Order: sequence, then structure tokens, then C-alpha cells
Amino acid sequence: MIGSFRGRKESEAAPDSSPELNAAAPEERKAGFLERMRQAVTRTRESFSAKIADIAAMTRIVDDSALEELETALLSSDLGVPTTTAVLDALRDRARHHAIEDGEELRALLREQLQSILEAPRRPIAAPDAPPKVTFLVGVNGTGKTTSSGKLAAWSRAQGRTVLLCAADTFRAAAIEQLEVWAARSGVEMIKTRQGGDPAAVLYDALTAAKARGIQDLFVDTAGRLHTKSGLMDELDKMRRTAARLASGAPHEVLLVMDATTGQNGLQQARLFSESAGVTGILLTKLDGTAKGGIAVAIARELNLPVRFAGVGEQMCDLLEFSPADFVVSLVG
Repeated sequence: MIGSFRGRKESEAAPDSSPELNAAAPEERKAGFLERMRQAVTRTRESFSAKIADIAAMTRIVDDSALEELETALLSSDLGVPTTTAVLDALRDRARHHAIEDGEELRALLREQLQSILEAPRRPIAAPDAPPKVTFLVGVNGTGKTTSSGKLAAWSRAQGRTVLLCAADTFRAAAIEQLEVWAARSGVEMIKTRQGGDPAAVLYDALTAAKARGIQDLFVDTAGRLHTKSGLMDELDKMRRTAARLASGAPHEVLLVMDATTGQNGLQQARLFSESAGVTGILLTKLDGTAKGGIAVAIARELNLPVRFAGVGEQMCDLLEFSPADFVVSLVG
């Protein structure tokens, strides 16, 4: 039996939604987001800054020996071997043609390289012909899909948009109840069914309700699955077909939720997953809990997928729309 969970009214402020930040001028919001990103990547930045300071103290001209020292910092922040190699090759090429004079120039060139990698896979997000915009959240259990669904709902509301949540994770015990809590916190309604119900059926009801109510954003929390679980992947395909029948071009976004603390292990899992799930972008959770924030750069280069959002804490407002420029400045200084 499919039913609707009614959260707080749209006009109510969601707890933890940081209304003072939402009401701030654009310049103030940008400054606030930059500071929060700086806090989130503090542990990674400390490693970078210390290494670059060591290089600057070691020699005036940055040479191969100095770049080998930088390689250690890049690898320890989880850029991975392929991405680290690409960055260092570009820096060495620059050093051969134009000497890198000191640590500050190295820092500037490193910022340029990292931002270029993060920007490369980014594409404009096409708006659907008619609402709602349908976003699937996919990935393995434990990465924070359900929590992120609620945070995305709050983020969307802060943009002045109407939102509906769909509890399509009918496989995991307590997933529906957990999403109900986040729906209440973010002040939005949720369409649900019983545990073990048909996810495509609840998605059908959610899309029908969203269209009838003129909802602008529908966020769909899906069951945690691995690419090797053929039954669950078939279920996801069925959901995609259901969405496409009811809304042209749906799902319009498929966000793969990744845990930043898993680093290169998570990257390999994401690589296999994204090949079979139609992923369009990454939502990177727990960025504040790791010294390996460089994984965001590895994702962009090795998966050719943009990081769309970053989780930087446990509160409702601790989900930031990802900015390559702000991230790199926060990371490198």
C-alpha cells in the first residue's frame, strides 16, 4: 500500500536550514560557503601547505627533486597515481620551459592544474521541459544516500523551489523511517510504501503526485546496491523506465553518493557502478572527516564525472553545491 508522509508546510523554516545564510547577499553566501569548505578540508590542506612550505624552504628554484616531494603530498591526499602523475607531468613540463621560481608560484600552478581537472567534466544541467526535475540518488549502503536526500531537499527549498521526496529504498530495514525523519526536518512531503514494496510503484505514485502538485524537484532515495547485484540493478533499470514514461528525459540527474573517507577503494567501486547506472554526477559525503580530500580530483579525472555536491557535516545545512574554484583555494591556499 502506497501512502504519503506529510512533512511541515512549505512555508515553514526547516530546522538547521541556516536561514541567516540563505537570506544573506550573494557575496556573503559565497564567503560563508568558502569558509565552510576551508573548514571541511582543513586536514588535507595542512598536508599540502606543509609540503609546499618545505619545498619553498629547500630551494629557490623548484626542480625535479622538489616535485618528488610534492608527489608525496598529492598521493597522501588520495589523488591516486594516475591523477598525481598527470599533475606532476604538467608541472615538470612547465619547469622545463619556464622555471618555477618559488613555492608561491608552485602553489599557483598547482591550483591551476587541480581546478582544470575538476572543471573538465562539468556540463550545464539541462532543465526538464516540464516539472518535476527528477533526481535519483544511487550507491552502496553506508555512503549516506538517505541523509543526503533530506539535505538535498533542504538545499532545494533554500533556492525557493518546491520539493517532494520519494522513499524508493524499500529493501533496507528502517530506510523509510529514516527518510521520514529527514522529510520532517527539511519541511517537505514524502511518498512511501511498506518495506519490501515495489520501488517502481512508489516512484510512479511520487511522480504522479509531483506532476499534479506542480512540484519542481523530486528526489528519489534508492536502495543501496553493488554493480554485481543483478536483481537490484534490474530494479534500478525498471525505475528508470518508469520515470522516463511519466516525465520526458527523466531521470534528469543520477547522483552517485560516495563516502570521501573510503578514498581509492570507493573510487574503484564507483568506477564499476557508474558504468551500469547512468550516473551524471557525484555527491561526495563526509569530506570533513578525511585528510584525503584529493579524492574529489581523482573522481573528476578518472571517472570523468563532476562532483556536484559535498557533504561537510551532520547538520541539515551541511551540504554545499560544489565549486571547483572554491574547493581548490580551500585545499591549496
